[in-house]
Amino acid sequence: MISFEDAGTILDEIAEELPEEFYRELNGGIVLLHRSKLHARSLDPSRLYILGQYHYQPRGLGRYIEIYYGSFRRVYGHLDPERQKEELRRVLLHEFTHHIESLAGERGLEIKDAIRMEEYRKKFNQ
Repeated sequence: MISFEDAGTILDEIAEELPEEFYRELNGGIVLLHRSKLHARSLDPSRLYILGQYHYQPRGLGRYIEIYYGSFRRVYGHLDPERQKEELRRVLLHEFTHHIESLAGERGLEIKDAIRMEEYRKKFNQ
């Protein structure tokens, strides 16, 4: 499993590859947190962890991305380091997509995420 510090370095490397325009109004930046976060709608026996979140608080902290290292470790800790890096990239780009769509007034990925959540709930409620 890659360490917390290595995950931060990898996220920095990925972030540096992204166009400057992606950071427009992302005033809180990218935050890597030690903790894991279980999704509020997680169902047993499946443990549904949140790997990352995009936040927009117009009257508070503004726009920022959180990545949950603890969740990442629980979900992808068994993978080799190269695959873990790929998953970190996927999660970060997913959250950046939420950010860019938010700036554009779009909700396509948010809707897609809601559909996936409904599919998850149906799978475990049968």
